[in-house]
Parts: sequence; C-alpha cells; structure tokens
Amino acid sequence: MTIILRHHPFSRAANVVWMLEEVGVPYELRYVDFAAGEHKADEHRGLNAMGKLPVLIDDDAVISESAAIGVYLADRYSSGDLAPALDDPARGPYLRWCFYGPSVVEPCCMAHASKWEYRAASAGFGTYESLLDTLERGIGDGPWLLGDRFTMADVVLGGTVRFMLQFKMLEARPRFTEYAERLSARPAAVAAAAVNARVIQERGLGA
Repeated sequence: MTIILRHHPFSRAANVVWMLEEVGVPYELRYVDFAAGEHKADEHRGLNAMGKLPVLIDDDAVISESAAIGVYLADRYSSGDLAPALDDPARGPYLRWCFYGPSVVEPCCMAHASKWEYRAASAGFGTYESLLDTLERGIGDGPWLLGDRFTMADVVLGGTVRFMLQFKMLEARPRFTEYAERLSARPAAVAAAAVNARVIQERGLGA
C-alpha cells in the first residue's frame, strides 16, 4: 500500500515530505485544512488525539511525532543506510541526534525567544548557550552529524535547524548556516520543497 501522509505545508508535516523523498518510497498526501478545523475533527483526532500534524499511515501502522516518523521510515525502508543497523556503533549517536531536536532544540529555543524564567538545572533542555555549543560541536566539520555519513538524523534535526534559523530563533553561527545550506541542496530536500510549494499554490495559502 502507498504510504499516506496527513499534511499541511505550514506544519511539521512539510519536513516529513523530505523524509519520504529521502527514503524514496511512494506516498500520497492527504491535505488537512487547518482553516476548516479538520485537524480537530473526529477523523483526525482518532489518529492523533492532540489534533496535530504530521500523521503517517503505513498499512496498519499509524505514527505521529515527526522524529518518530523519521526513525520509523529509515528503519523500515533504509536500514543500514539512512538508519544505522541495530548492531552498528553509530546507532547510539544517530538516535541521540534524532531526538535532540524535539527534546532540546525546540523547547530551549522557545524558552529563549519567549524569555521564560526557569531553573536550567531542572529543565531537561538546559540553557540556550549550552544548546548552541553542543549543537556546534555535534555538527563539527561535518558535512553531516555522523561525519561523512548522511542519515535520517540530518533530516530530523536538520529540519529543525533550518526552521529555527529561518525564524531567527537560533543564533546564526557559521557552522549552523553552512550545515543548513548543505541540507537544502540535497536533491530530496529540493524535491520536497517543490511538493510543499505546489500545495501552497494549489490551496491558495500564499496570499
């Protein structure tokens, strides 16, 4: 069966299109109309009770949360390539970076941008400065998070880095911007951008 992605181009589902293009499997987009409240309707909430996107349906499997979707797709359709094998020593760092975006980068950048007052020692995401330094060391000389080896971690975390840079929520250090440029130049990323742009145009969302 063709994979179905419940999608809106102004949601994290946009990055899942890139994931699907990287693994190279057939997929179908099911547009979820935010303006009409379709994400809060029973049909969608039956798949994701939070009423959020993305939601990926692959036969009997229903997966939400973009990082989980990325890990699932790479394990099922690109094991040993986009996903290090279970017995590969690279599997640990790979998983670490896959979940660094939603568990550290997103909440920490939101806290920094919103000027939240919190005790860094009590928050799992730490301080904005430690986030920046850790991410910079993680990217290193690159070109990818695992050195010369491109993996789904680059799509998951890289998508977050690109988004945060775009909206100026992440300090534009050279290593971050250069990494984002390398990611954006990947053929699958270019193809995904075209798919999302087409949906924006067809649905009149750019006006």
